[in-house]
Amino acid sequence: MLSALLGLVFCVPFASAVLGPIATDRPHPAGGDVQCSDPPLASFFTGHSPPYPTDDWWSGYGVAPGNAIVAGPFPYESNLANGGISFGVSTSRQWDGVSIKQPTQTDWTVGFKEHSQNFNDHKALSWDRQSVQVQYFTGASSMTGYMVPGSPYLTFKYASATPQLTSGNGAITSLNGNAVPSSGSVSATGTEFTVVNNVGSYLIYALNGAVTLSGTAQTLTASSAYNGVLRVAKLNSTSHKALLDQYSANYPTAVTTDYSFSGDSATLTFTWAVTGNANNLLMLSWPHHRAVLQGANQPSTSSLSYLTTKGWMYPVIGNVWNMHYSLSTINWNPPRAADSSCQSAIIQGLQYEIDKLSASSPSVPGDFYYWGGAIAAQGRLALIADHMGQSSLINQVVQYMEASYAYWFKSGNPTLPGYETTWGGIVDAAGATNVNIDFGNGFYNDHHFHYGYFLTGAAIIAKYDSNWLNTYKTQVNWFLRDIANPSPNDPYFPVTRHRDWFAGHSWASGIANGAGSRDQESSGEAINGYYGAMLWSLVTGNTDMYNYARLLLATEQQAVKTYWHLYPSMSSTDPTNPYPESYVRSLITMGNVEDWQSGAWLFWGSQKSEIAAIQILPVTPIGEYTYDSAWVQNVYQYTLSELNDPTVGDEWKCVIYDAYANANPQQAAQLSTNLQDWGTGNTYTNTLHFIATRNNPSGTPICSGAPANPTGSFKIQSTTNNNYVVASTSSLNLAATTSDASQATVFKFTWLPNSGNILDVATNQYVTADQSGSDPLQAARTVASTWEEFMIRQKVGAASGVYSIKAGSNSLYVTVRSSDGALVNGGANEAASTGFRLVAA
Repeated sequence: MLSALLGLVFCVPFASAVLGPIATDRPHPAGGDVQCSDPPLASFFTGHSPPYPTDDWWSGYGVAPGNAIVAGPFPYESNLANGGISFGVSTSRQWDGVSIKQPTQTDWTVGFKEHSQNFNDHKALSWDRQSVQVQYFTGASSMTGYMVPGSPYLTFKYASATPQLTSGNGAITSLNGNAVPSSGSVSATGTEFTVVNNVGSYLIYALNGAVTLSGTAQTLTASSAYNGVLRVAKLNSTSHKALLDQYSANYPTAVTTDYSFSGDSATLTFTWAVTGNANNLLMLSWPHHRAVLQGANQPSTSSLSYLTTKGWMYPVIGNVWNMHYSLSTINWNPPRAADSSCQSAIIQGLQYEIDKLSASSPSVPGDFYYWGGAIAAQGRLALIADHMGQSSLINQVVQYMEASYAYWFKSGNPTLPGYETTWGGIVDAAGATNVNIDFGNGFYNDHHFHYGYFLTGAAIIAKYDSNWLNTYKTQVNWFLRDIANPSPNDPYFPVTRHRDWFAGHSWASGIANGAGSRDQESSGEAINGYYGAMLWSLVTGNTDMYNYARLLLATEQQAVKTYWHLYPSMSSTDPTNPYPESYVRSLITMGNVEDWQSGAWLFWGSQKSEIAAIQILPVTPIGEYTYDSAWVQNVYQYTLSELNDPTVGDEWKCVIYDAYANANPQQAAQLSTNLQDWGTGNTYTNTLHFIATRNNPSGTPICSGAPANPTGSFKIQSTTNNNYVVASTSSLNLAATTSDASQATVFKFTWLPNSGNILDVATNQYVTADQSGSDPLQAARTVASTWEEFMIRQKVGAASGVYSIKAGSNSLYVTVRSSDGALVNGGANEAASTGFRLVAA
């Protein structure tokens, strides 16, 4: 009686919650109310009202056309068919050199004879943070499927309905050991059955009395209506039958996801509502569970196992799982000061990069994603200034950011947030009817990627301007509620939109394309989503939400280090290893983790550096936990050929060097001096500051050997002809044409991040180099920009004081043309460059 009552209680959607809502106000963003052009399936959500889950493993059940194959409940994948629930366990594990794949398949469809076969005659009864109950119905007959991730059985409860199971993979060949003829039928009566088709054996358990099943080549049909539960389980090995038989009578109907906090640690608890003996509930764990599961009853792995794309699922007995996590103690800045050898360069970088930020010409948002990455990177400058004791620089950053954020809060701008009413969430208003805008933001793709940046920037402003916090707290909270709402009592947002609590990480996929296969590429930005949530919760003083965000952060990081980071030396039999094949682990990093495949590839790029970098960026202090030494050393070696390739973008290299600093900060600092571009989501200052604040047990100065451009006033002498460089008064071309030092042009070398400008002192014109690499350098620019940047370094293999010059315009080296002495930026590499002496003027 108590079990039945618990089952009834836990059928209420999100019945239990540890935390109250962040807020309950109705969002009224500047973009107004909008409606997604892919609304929820009204028939599936009959009796319910928004908000609805958009990124859950089962979201495809509720998005038109409603028959997508969804990511669970693992070890099964499933879809809703006209007359029943279709499911299967992949029996094909494939390897194509970059991906491990287990293509989805339909083994069986379970329904009942009386069903109308009308697709609309099914609905969601209830759901919680992990599971969903789906009911098929016609007249007085019904079948309820308890779709609970981690159960080795699929469970169906019948009421006045005649069970019918249809093979989805070839003919039924055997029922309880008796051959099923190609025409005709065979029957069996009992409470346990073994049925075989092309995929092998399935077990069927009748929990409420004997059933007679009649088997033809395609279907198993009960002889009469049934009131009770059938459970179905894939039998991979005859040795597994004993355990499946022993625990078949106890089934989960729902699960409560709870958490408790003590200081800087948390316990994540799954409690399944069970009909039967709760202590004898048989469930399955994944590698990330086993790494943190406390005191669980775990039978031998040989007694039951299912291989999925996330590794082996092994048995656990009992309806309560407690998993322990250490929480971040890092928030705004790293836990240690910058190495003294790097401090002057960091401050110089701060002064330079902050000076470029003007509140009178702020960044105008043209989208959510790229604007967010840039504004959060600029916000880091304020935090670094604070960390470096340069408080006078903070206000300029904050004023710039406030001017940029102002565009989000007033109507009339081209890019605005709207409240999407059919599902419930904050979206790019223009994208609600166009999936191609903002990476599908209006269809609930990638919100944690986008809003993590938004929340980080807002938190930085609020840290230094309490008036701004008081003015915009409600509006910013809408973004927090969209991705990290902890409570079912928020009437406008689903609970923690992207998080799959059983899978242990987030899915980036929303409702586009029928909400089928789930995927996540940018694990670094998923982490950043919860980092931003943590910072905003910290600055607003919401302690409960701060701890919840820290738990989201810790669990996401653990899952990333389990499923995205690969370790070739890991034993194939390690229970926490998701990829038993050594050739999979040799990929070093997954680019994309999906429900049915994981691989070193991206939807948008194929370079190793891109695949690795997207798991690293953005570079924030929380990366101290994510970039473990073993992985980053492997990443460095894996991407080395591209790191040495000048055609590969510096925006990827810079974040790899940052992560590598967790293993070797001195070498990372050296490598970073070759960068001339940090992308929109990073800065020179942030790169150097992150490297400079790494743990440094050797005590060797991190930046002491890092090269930098010379600064000051110099005459330039070519080592090829020993002539000095003159800037022509007529053509403005630079050429090494005079042996008389007194006739040489004096140039002022000024500082830029990892490079510098060259100014003709006499004319006050900057030296420029075009992209062609065929025209001479000219002293011809009043204002310096990209084409006026040069990287000047001690030339490798040359005498001390002999430098190479690389042009920022095309990343080619300056040579002296033999015919006329002209300086031309056409050298393919440093070995091809001319060496130059700089003579102090």
